Formats: sequence, structure tokens, C-alpha cells
Amino acid sequence: MADMELRIVSLIPSATEILAQLGLTHQIVGRSHECDYPVEILTRPVCTEPKFNPVGTSAEIHDRVTDLLQSALSVYRVRTEVLEQLKPTHILTQAQCEVCAVNLADVEQAVATLTQTQPQIISLQPNTLKDIWDDIRRVAIALGIESQSSLTQLQTRVEACATKTQALSDRPTVACIEWAEPLMAAGNWIPELVELAGGQSLFGVVGQHSPWLQWDALVAADPEVIILMPCGYDLERTHQDAIALAKHPEWPMLRAVQAGSVYVTDGNQYFNRPGPRLVDSLEILTEILHAHLFNFGYEGTGWQRLPAQVKVN
Repeated sequence: MADMELRIVSLIPSATEILAQLGLTHQIVGRSHECDYPVEILTRPVCTEPKFNPVGTSAEIHDRVTDLLQSALSVYRVRTEVLEQLKPTHILTQAQCEVCAVNLADVEQAVATLTQTQPQIISLQPNTLKDIWDDIRRVAIALGIESQSSLTQLQTRVEACATKTQALSDRPTVACIEWAEPLMAAGNWIPELVELAGGQSLFGVVGQHSPWLQWDALVAADPEVIILMPCGYDLERTHQDAIALAKHPEWPMLRAVQAGSVYVTDGNQYFNRPGPRLVDSLEILTEILHAHLFNFGYEGTGWQRLPAQVKVN
């Protein structure tokens, strides 16, 4: 299929970034309300919206989303009227997490109502780095383009990090936190990235969904490094979650806290998006865990060290 024939709607940020990696940004005619990279995508019409108020504390947002799910309701709405106007040839969505973005069932239901076109739906469900490479290939095949050069660029960067860290004897224990209230550790691809970056991942299991985490378990493990990467949060918002965590009576007793080895990251732009910028996420982890070996320049924008004394008031 020639590029000029493509009219693509991407309903998840990671898919948008895959399309950009494949050189198809100009063929994207619509996006989700969360798609914001690359910046030129912001001019495209928005095709989804949340059914809950996304403003509030982590605990408040968790309660709102839980209420929707317990009522057997979708968390997001597909704006079918916008899809009708855009006449897409392809729609990219996901079946990985019904909380993170519009899900496959909602997209199928929306497409069934369209009268002027019946676009091909491409659904992504990555859980590991290999899955992400496979998704890039699958998207490229569906859209009739070549993907190997894009994959080689990404995989070369991963290999460069792994080569430097594989012989390290100093591999700190790391707790990656994906949500603060209630506490959740990071799973799926994150434990894999931590290991590649020269750390020992606690709690999460490669390829499995992020697990809820009890404070007792965090205290018992007493990680050397804690990295905060709340789903959908930028650096500033993650700092607010750090303040909430610091109010817990056992927080000051943690080894990572006492050593000043707690870090906040832009989880929204990096760690939570299973697309090409997971390679950037790996590079961020190497900077955090082994600063004497790596300096990719992400500090200050992708991550920051949390001050030893966090103001809780």
C-alpha cells in the first residue's frame, strides 16, 4: 500500500511513536487524547476521551477508575463522530491494559458503527522487549513498509547498554514503583530493562502485569534504589507522589531513602509507553544505576534524584 493511501488513527501513545519510528507521522490523521509525541502529532484531531476526572491524588484517580471497572463500564470513550469524518484506513489500539488506554473491544464496537469506511484494526499487546520488536514488525507489515532499519537502530542501542553492564559485579537491588496510592510495583518490560541496565529488579516479573505491593514487602526487601515511574505522570506530578510516599511512617527507614538513592522519572513519556522510547528508558536506568559508566543527558528532563529530605507539608 502506498504511503499516500494511508490514513491512520492511533489510539495509544506507544503506537503513535511506533508509527513515527517507521517514518509514518504524516500519515497519522487522528490520535488519542494522550498522544503527544512527536510534537507535530498535537495538530491531529483527538478521537478518545476519559470517562473519569483525571485530576486529583493517585488514590482519588484509582478509586474513580475502579468504580468504572466494577460497574463493567469502559474507562475511555471513542469519539465515533470524529472517526466517521476522518475515514481512516487503519486504527491502532491495544489489548494490554484497560486502564491505560481505550481497549480493543471499545474500538471494535466503534468501528462497527461507521458507515463510510471499515478500517483495519491493529491491536498491540506487548509485555516484553521482544513483543515490542514484534509489534513494530507487525505494524510495518500491515502498512506495507520496511521495518528492519528502524529495529536495528533501536536494538543496537540496547546492545550497547547491555554490553557495558553484563560484567558488572555491583548490581543494586531496585524497586520500581508504578503507582503510589495504593502501592504498585512495575511489571511487564520494566524488570527486563532494570536487568539490562545493571540492576536487580524486585517485585515485578518479566512479562507479567504490574503487581500490587504491600508496604510490609517493600520494607522487608529494603531496596538499595527506589525509582518512581507512576503511569501517566510527568516529573512534576511524580514529585507530588513522592511527597505522599514520604508521609508513610516507614519511608524514612528505607535504605534507599537514607542513602539518597530515590529517583523520580517521567513515566508518562518513557517507562509507561511500550514503544521505541523504552530504549530511552533503558538509557535513563543506566544513568541512574551506573552514572560512572553512562551519561546520555536525560537528567533533569527524564529523571531527577529526589532530595534526601522531602517536604511533606
